[in-house]
Amino acid sequence: MNLNTLKYFFKETYHALTRNSWLSLSSIGIVTVSLIILGASLLLVVNGEKLTSSMESSVEITAFLNEDVGKVERDTIEEKIKNTPDVASVEFIPKEQALQDMKKSFGDRAELLESMEDSNPLPDAFRVKTTEAESVPSVAKALEKIDGIEQARYGQGVVEKLLTITHWVRLASAATLTLLTLAAGFLIATTIRMSVFARRREIGIMKILGATNWFVRFPFLMEGIILGLTGGLLAVLVVDLGYLSLIKRLQISIPFIQLMTDQNTLLTILGGMIGLGVLIGALGSWFSLRRFLKV
Repeated sequence: MNLNTLKYFFKETYHALTRNSWLSLSSIGIVTVSLIILGASLLLVVNGEKLTSSMESSVEITAFLNEDVGKVERDTIEEKIKNTPDVASVEFIPKEQALQDMKKSFGDRAELLESMEDSNPLPDAFRVKTTEAESVPSVAKALEKIDGIEQARYGQGVVEKLLTITHWVRLASAATLTLLTLAAGFLIATTIRMSVFARRREIGIMKILGATNWFVRFPFLMEGIILGLTGGLLAVLVVDLGYLSLIKRLQISIPFIQLMTDQNTLLTILGGMIGLGVLIGALGSWFSLRRFLKV
C-alpha cells in the first residue's frame, strides 16, 4: 500500500463520515447506547458475583466438642478435621472466646450475659471453612462422625437455600449478558448495514470500473472502526462516570453494600467495551459489504 492509496482511503473515509453525518451520528449513538447497556450489565454481573461469593465465603461450620474432651484428644480431633476432604481451614474456639463473641453480638445488651461468666455453658468448638460452599453439608456430616464432636452446625436449611439462589443468580447473569451482547452486536451491525446500503450505487460503480474487493472494502472498514471506536469511547465515559458516582453515593447512603472497586477489573471491562465497539464496527462493515461486492 503506497502513500497515495493511504491518503485516498483516509479522504474517502472522512468524506463518507461527513457526507452521511446524520447516519454516522445515529450509528455512533446506537453503538454508544448498546455498549452502555452492555457495560452496565457486565458491572451488574460482576458485582452480583462478588456479592454471591462474599455470601458463600461467610458460610462456615461450627463443630461443638463434648465436655469431656481434653487437650490431647482435641489435637487429635483437629488433625482429623484437617484431613477431611474439602476442608480449607480449621480454627479452635475455646468457650471463653465464644462467650466474648456472643457478648459482642449482643451489643448494648451484653450485661444480660454477665451471669454466665462463672458457669460458662458454651462448649469448646472448631470453626471450619470449606474450599467450596457447596461442600458444607457433606463436610458437616463427615465431622459429626468424628469421635469427640457432639454436633456440627452450619445453618441447615438456610445454607441450602442460599446455595440454590446463588446458583440461579449466576445462570441468570450469564444468560442476560449473552443476550445483551448478541442484541448489541445485531443493532450495531444493522446500523452499519444501512450506511453501506445507502452507498450501494457508489460501490457498484467502483466495481464496474475495475476496483478490487479489498480496495472497495478498506474505506468502509475504516469507517466502521471509527464509528465503533467513537461509540465505545463515549460509552466508556458514561459508564465510568456513572459507576464512580454510584459508588460514592452508596458509600454515603448504604455503606454496608460494597461494590467492586478493583481498578484492574474495571479497566478490563472498560477496555473490553472499546475493543468490542471497534470489533463490531469492523465486522459489521466487512460482512455488510459482501452482497454489494457481487457485481
